[in-house]
Amino acid sequence: MINTNRSKKILLLFLLLLLGFVIFLSVMFVNAFKSRKTPSLYTSETTRAQRGSIISADGFHIATTQKLYKAMVNTRNIDPQKRELFIELFSIYSGISPKEIRSKLKERSGTVVLSYQIDPKRAQYLKSLAFELLQYKVFVEYEGAGGERILQGLSILESGETREYPYGTLLTPLIGYPHKIEDDGYTRVYGVKGLEKHFDETLSAQKEGRQYGLRDVNNYMILNRRSATELPQSGMDIKLTIPVTLQIKLERIVEYFRSDLDANEVSVVIMESQTGRIIAMASSNRFYPKAIRKEDYSSLNTSAIEYSYETGSVIKPITFALLLEKGLVNPYDLINGHNGRFRIDKKVITDEHKMDWMSAEDVIVYSSNIGIAQLAQKLSGLDIYEGFLRFGLTRPSGLELPYERAGVMPTVRQLNHEIYKATVAYGYGIQSNLMQLLKAYNAFNNKGRTINPHVVEGSIDTYGRFFPAEYPPAEQVISAPTAERMKKILIKTVNKGTGVKARTEGLEIGGKTGTAHIAEKGRYVNKYNTSFIGFANDATKLYTIGATVIQPRKTQFASLTAVPAFKAAVDLLIDDGYLHPDPQKFPLPPPEPKH
Repeated sequence: MINTNRSKKILLLFLLLLLGFVIFLSVMFVNAFKSRKTPSLYTSETTRAQRGSIISADGFHIATTQKLYKAMVNTRNIDPQKRELFIELFSIYSGISPKEIRSKLKERSGTVVLSYQIDPKRAQYLKSLAFELLQYKVFVEYEGAGGERILQGLSILESGETREYPYGTLLTPLIGYPHKIEDDGYTRVYGVKGLEKHFDETLSAQKEGRQYGLRDVNNYMILNRRSATELPQSGMDIKLTIPVTLQIKLERIVEYFRSDLDANEVSVVIMESQTGRIIAMASSNRFYPKAIRKEDYSSLNTSAIEYSYETGSVIKPITFALLLEKGLVNPYDLINGHNGRFRIDKKVITDEHKMDWMSAEDVIVYSSNIGIAQLAQKLSGLDIYEGFLRFGLTRPSGLELPYERAGVMPTVRQLNHEIYKATVAYGYGIQSNLMQLLKAYNAFNNKGRTINPHVVEGSIDTYGRFFPAEYPPAEQVISAPTAERMKKILIKTVNKGTGVKARTEGLEIGGKTGTAHIAEKGRYVNKYNTSFIGFANDATKLYTIGATVIQPRKTQFASLTAVPAFKAAVDLLIDDGYLHPDPQKFPLPPPEPKH
């Protein structure tokens, strides 16, 4: 009986040992053949391509892109006894307060994003810190759900890009502004207005860069002959025709005149007459593209192309040029001024300066509505319509900006009516913008040729190669003799007529004033827009210049609003060495009393 019990105990012990051995073998077998996540011997890094910059003619970056980085930490990797050390060091390197860091670390266990807005300089510092924290065992491994050992620590990764405007409001609204979009977890920007919009495809990043190679135990890439690098292809830079130094000064000028005249806006554009290069384009109404406020909304449009208005008397020289070109008028023909009051059909036309008789060219010099209304009757409606189109009125100017308002012109049928001929001839019933007028007037200073105005010199690729922009050739809209005759009439207008305040000794200055009522709800109200479009030349340089003042309240006359703004722009060109007066070549004649 005793032997039987002992045998049973021995058998039971044997079976238990056998069971334990089977379980041990089973566990070993499972571990041996179970699919396990083993770290790759290789690692890769992506380098994001960036949006190109907008660069001034004198090499300043007006709009540029800055990369943003996010800082992430796995809280499970932080040694509890060194948690405060991590917080203090990260605060010093990142500029984020310890209180904010503690709050973020308490939000959850695992991977926590401490910031999405790390700039490139701080990102470099934080990458160095991440390496040092590993060396000093601030981060420790932990075992994952699958039994793998995990050591992530602090990670600094690109999170996106932001657009920077180092010169604030400079060159807005021409530059425009961007919006942000999320592209696979990466923040990019795209253009919405201005040059940012028009050249969005050119500026946008083309191809990401990539590095691939062996990794070390800390997951850092080992760069050797087995590694490979593909360079990123960033967007192209856009180089402007406008220098910062001139633009800043012109912006100060228009700001002064807006304040002094109590106007809604003052705009001045300066263009090289023979090339179409815009060397300054200033508006008194600007905004900071990174922080657009509600009160900035009215300033987001580029008024030089997006504000279309009845031009007033600046249209008269264009009408007169069509008459000259067709041989329908001689500058010395006598025109009856009807003592300042003249009726066409049911409309009474008046002149500010009452005159009996005047020469045809003095119709322009002294801005006679009655004179140009009578002369315009010699043109057919088709002559006016096609002629204005040829000069570029109510057609896109060609400037490299979106959303240009072409303007409004009566139909040929309407223009065949004598009242339409009369009113359109002196700038009512037709709407245009400042850039179109500048382009049209350029014909008078460029031997009868109009040329597309432009603000972009060309583009620059990642390797620094420059690609000049291509533009349509100049268009001959009137003959050179007609243009020369019109040029002399506009010079006389400045020397003796409505533009005398633009006179500058030693320079060849010509131009025409324009004052026009503003229509609201189909009726003209006691509000005005004023313009002065003309040119300023020395012995070698020729510039076409336009100035527009929107709703000045101090005075309604272009001679007291737009002309002084034009004159200030000319003085600036002299001060900065763009123009060199020569009193012997261009003497200043004494002004004559107005008729």
